[in-house]
Amino acid sequence: MWPAIASQISDAINAEFHVSERSPLGGGEINQAYRVSDGQHIFFVKLNDRAALDMFRAEWTALEHLLNTQTLRVPRPVCCGTTVNSSFIVLEYLRLGQAQDQDWHMLGRQLAHLHQGSTQSMYGWDEDNFIGTTVQPNAWHKKWATFFAEQRVGWQLQLLEEQGIRFGDIEEITGAIKNRLAGHQPEACLLHGDLWRGNLGFYQRQGVIFDPASYFGDREADIAMTELFGQFPQAFYQGYDAVWPRDDGYWQRREIYNLYHLLNHINLFGEAYIKQAKLSLSNIIASQEIS
Repeated sequence: MWPAIASQISDAINAEFHVSERSPLGGGEINQAYRVSDGQHIFFVKLNDRAALDMFRAEWTALEHLLNTQTLRVPRPVCCGTTVNSSFIVLEYLRLGQAQDQDWHMLGRQLAHLHQGSTQSMYGWDEDNFIGTTVQPNAWHKKWATFFAEQRVGWQLQLLEEQGIRFGDIEEITGAIKNRLAGHQPEACLLHGDLWRGNLGFYQRQGVIFDPASYFGDREADIAMTELFGQFPQAFYQGYDAVWPRDDGYWQRREIYNLYHLLNHINLFGEAYIKQAKLSLSNIIASQEIS
């Protein structure tokens, strides 16, 4: 396997590369990860079975889109392919370290510049991709409320029902989501799509984001997820709002956007997130009835 990967790295960098050092890296729940080197070049390699190639290709596409904005640091993709039994993606290796408040502040500013500089009129992506290992539908749509209700929340509920986990009538729930988002027609911005603490770090005190699940959508969806599994430092939000302040009503929409990720965590990791997702959905429905 490793000679095949080294050969494809050699082709990508137009130089001979042989794996002389290989160290497994922890922290991943989906893929195996390694730091590989030939003594001169160092790369980060993610491995999975051959069926995961589409997932790695989708990651490559999103990284290229983010890289081309020249707003945020992302690991530069090197190559992506298969061996006899595995699929893989090779990325620039960045040794991540500590950050101070001013570094978080700058990361917030950079994310705002990413969102601000990538707006368009429709929501979606050129192809379906993945949120974790879950397929993420991205058919283009003109109405944000419909896109998010159907292709985010509704899709996750459908997947859960197929596993025997039912939250209620899917049409009624998606209808409630549409009503809660009615009249909110934000600019469609390029999103990271899966922005939590595990998908970012700091390289020489510069913010780096990785493992994207990108699409064009409401910028608030990125911000909301930063608050789902433990908030980022306040300096991050201060930096973001200094460039592009969040819109009125963000605090109400935040729970809707994070419901998507809670439902996906049930699909990915099991029943531990059901109670939190049901409470969130109950709050959303109650808010819709009151309004």
